[in-house]
Amino acid sequence: MKVQRSTFFAVNVKLNLHHFHSCQGIGVSELDSVTRLLDRKWGLQSPATPIQQISVSSANKGTCKELSFLNNTRPRLGDEVDSKGSSFYILRDDLLHPLVNGNKARKLDALLPLLQDHKVTDLVTCGGCQSAHTAAVAVSCAERGVRSHLLLRGEQPEVLTGYNLVSTMYGNVVYVPRSRYANREEMLRTHADLVAGEDGSVLWTKDLEAMDCFPSSKASPRKVLIVNEGAGDALALLGMFRLVKYLSQDHLLGKKRRVKFVVDSGTGTSAVGLGVAAMSLGLPWEINAVMLADTLENYKRHQDRLLEEFTRQFLPSIVCSSLDMIKWVERQRPRKFGKVLEGEVEMCRKIAQETGVLVDPMYTLAAWETATELVEDEESSIVVMLHTGGTLGMFGLAQRYKSCFTNLKD
Repeated sequence: MKVQRSTFFAVNVKLNLHHFHSCQGIGVSELDSVTRLLDRKWGLQSPATPIQQISVSSANKGTCKELSFLNNTRPRLGDEVDSKGSSFYILRDDLLHPLVNGNKARKLDALLPLLQDHKVTDLVTCGGCQSAHTAAVAVSCAERGVRSHLLLRGEQPEVLTGYNLVSTMYGNVVYVPRSRYANREEMLRTHADLVAGEDGSVLWTKDLEAMDCFPSSKASPRKVLIVNEGAGDALALLGMFRLVKYLSQDHLLGKKRRVKFVVDSGTGTSAVGLGVAAMSLGLPWEINAVMLADTLENYKRHQDRLLEEFTRQFLPSIVCSSLDMIKWVERQRPRKFGKVLEGEVEMCRKIAQETGVLVDPMYTLAAWETATELVEDEESSIVVMLHTGGTLGMFGLAQRYKSCFTNLKD
């Protein structure tokens, strides 16, 4: 992914934001700072993503209702967007990059150019054994000549596969006991200090944007950056901001049309990014964030922290105590995170065979199910699902839940 500077945001920013500033506390004098927010270098060459339309039909099969799907890979958009009928739109962010795709690519979009600008030599981050985030970091760092140090929770699997294999091939993996992993901040800082050595420098992502230059020592060129689990920092929201601005163009989703967004939420960072962008651009959008890995209380706490960090670092003139357009919702069949329930692998296979879209039972199937539910109830809004990638995680699941995959039958 080559670094690109985008200027698309500056073209219509005054027109798009004017009607929304009064209720959010942003005056016209602050428009220049908002313009500069997205007039920066980016990791992705373009914010564009393939948009497809999934038609949903149902038929009674005994006492159960069976769903069928059909994919329109070239749907009508702009003024011809279909807000009636049983269908939803899907943003194919899973196709952005062979290994760095989905919301992982979006969350790294603003960060990657800073690595080069500040001449970062090493990056330390963490995640689960099959973390798509750590794999994305490892690949992106390797492409830019930066060493990645990946702290993975738990024990090394007997067979390396999926994102675990990608992380191992591209980065430097260390497996961390769960008891130590529980205190992520201390774990990350300790390992970063070890990488930096006595004379190296260490910074957290939240401090990088404000620095004119990365502090360094003549005795050591090591510049170590710490990125939180899942890239859960305010800087990660900028990639979603860029995506929303792209989608709000008149020939795509537009600025006035009511949209119900659906996104699966591990850390919840992507959902917050979509919400902040919709709020800042005055879009009548609702973000349905499907909770997968935490409690409602913790998701809201993460939301408040990110919003406070984002407004302080990037848009200090925004006055907003909450993001009312974000709805944190349970997945169709709630469970302890990491569990795959009966029939879910079969449903993923059915979706893949009928639409050519691969979803996984851990993350994106939850968003697909929620989008399907909203289609049945919604008439005035269009439903849009963001495909967050993560499909390589299927390899890890096939290893962990062997019976679910060996028993696949027509």
